[in-house]
Amino acid sequence: MGLSKTIWATPTEYLRNHAPDHPVLFFSPATLQATARRFIAGFPGLVTFAVKSNPDEQVLANLVAAGVSGFDVASPAEMDTIKRIAPHAAMHYNNPVRARSEILHAVELGVKSYSVDSHSELVKLGELVPAEGVEVSVRFKLPVEGAAYNFGAKFGATVEKAVELVTLAAQLGYTTSLTFHPGTQCTDPNAWKTYIQAAAQISREAGVNIARLNVGGGFPAYRLTDVAPDLAAIFALIERETDAAFGDARPALVSEPGRALVAEAYSLATRIKAIRDDEHVFINDGVYGALSELHLIGVIDRVRIYGPGAELRTGETRSRTVFGPTCDSLDKLPSELALPLSMEEDDHMMFYGVGAYSTATATRFNGFGQITFQTVQSHG
Repeated sequence: MGLSKTIWATPTEYLRNHAPDHPVLFFSPATLQATARRFIAGFPGLVTFAVKSNPDEQVLANLVAAGVSGFDVASPAEMDTIKRIAPHAAMHYNNPVRARSEILHAVELGVKSYSVDSHSELVKLGELVPAEGVEVSVRFKLPVEGAAYNFGAKFGATVEKAVELVTLAAQLGYTTSLTFHPGTQCTDPNAWKTYIQAAAQISREAGVNIARLNVGGGFPAYRLTDVAPDLAAIFALIERETDAAFGDARPALVSEPGRALVAEAYSLATRIKAIRDDEHVFINDGVYGALSELHLIGVIDRVRIYGPGAELRTGETRSRTVFGPTCDSLDKLPSELALPLSMEEDDHMMFYGVGAYSTATATRFNGFGQITFQTVQSHG
């Protein structure tokens, strides 16, 4: 992504020196590595990174440096990237629908773990992927609770179907596992409890002891000032409920966080283009740029306003609507933000915790979206 060689102490140091007129994403490798180490130390199993959330090679290299040894990949391009950056890392090909050419590419690269959620895709794997030393994880779904949006609308077998798929995968000679995704930005630990209990039920009804249970992504990032995620509580619940549900047949645990690992490593500086009639605020980035996922899972309210010389704007606030720079009326943050009355045009609006999906899904719609990347020691 073209990071500069200069490493700034904080984003505000950069703003004081440059006052940029275009969006700037600040990446802190130290923050990313610290987050990864906390995850590895806290989660009771293997931590893999969902590459889709931020495929930048600097991110992947820093995760490897922090001890991440497995990656959830969804395409040949992601597999090729991981093979180049971390040739010995495990790759879990957990996109459950694949073209035959994509499967053959994975076999060529030595991928040993695949997920499925349908009979037709399992048969396809059986035709193309030798069973020896290969894991097939059956992905199942339940009604979603406590998440921002539902992955089960596209992926996942019912519990009844999962029993059939586990049985068939074992018959085909694969190492058989289970996987699920509780939903994006899942803040309710009990979602994992329900899934773990269902996984144990599937294993019992199929008469197959599963090798591993992948508890998915869904781990929440810190988005709202007053709602700090308690990952330690989620980790403890996952371990406790796995013991209770499986007993002596407990499988090894795997997780595939994306958002929770990378979000805090980035902040975004935008510039205020206009304050229309002292009511609506227009900034130079929005939902077609680095803030693209806000309209899907809700606003980030961890925002600060910096005036000339990167001085923090303080004082009385008022809720205001914030629009992005394009001519599309959908280019609007999903909720109002409490912003200081002292703010002015050309100030910078800084968003914190935006490392997930900000670079992966940004566009150049309407000619906007020119983003500069800078490296910082911390976000201050």
